[in-house]
Amino acid sequence: MVLAHFIVSDDVERSRRFYTEVLGGRVAYSGPGGLTYVALANSWIIINVGGGPTDDKPTVTLDTPRDPDRVSSFLNIRVKDVHALYAEWSARGARFLTPPKQHEYEIRCYIRDPDGHLIEVGQTTDPEGDWSPAHWPPSTRAGDSE
Repeated sequence: MVLAHFIVSDDVERSRRFYTEVLGGRVAYSGPGGLTYVALANSWIIINVGGGPTDDKPTVTLDTPRDPDRVSSFLNIRVKDVHALYAEWSARGARFLTPPKQHEYEIRCYIRDPDGHLIEVGQTTDPEGDWSPAHWPPSTRAGDSE
């Protein structure tokens, strides 16, 4: 099983640049109509334009967020060093809602992608270890998996 996060974009190319140039992903697939898969760490972000109902989702319309302050789902990225990633992504143009903030068992901050989708970036500070991969994959860029 592979888990991917699908986002609807008003401008797929702009979103592709954000997820590759700012967050450090790489384009894994680019197809008809702008459909784009960006490999980011150990997952994919699937980017495509919105659209109306289809035969397998007859009452569903895909659209970008109309009110970015009302959210029912968001991407959550766990990293080794949230302060380093905050500095790196900020230098690349990411606009964070706030700097990283310490909470009981984590340090976290939030950004939005160009279409307004919310993204949490967090680092565990739980002395019991909280959740983290058994082995963080090696990376050559901070945005890959750290």
